[in-house]
Amino acid sequence: MPAMKTRYDKSTDSLYIEVRALPSRSIVEIEEDVMLDIGEDGQPVGYDIQHASTKTQIIGRLILERAQAAE
Repeated sequence: MPAMKTRYDKSTDSLYIEVRALPSRSIVEIEEDVMLDIGEDGQPVGYDIQHASTKTQIIGRLILERAQAAE
């Protein structure tokens, strides 16, 4: 499984967690201010998290889930 990449924009407090380097075909809001980007194959390609500094629990959960899936 490829490594995750993250991009944080301090000026907007937004974090993007890329799990696969593929284009997004659809977006689903999985929690307030947390969008899941879905690829053409129906699998996640990334997470767009607004107000990231207030979303540490979900960020930690997403990272742990991806790490466990890689094992």
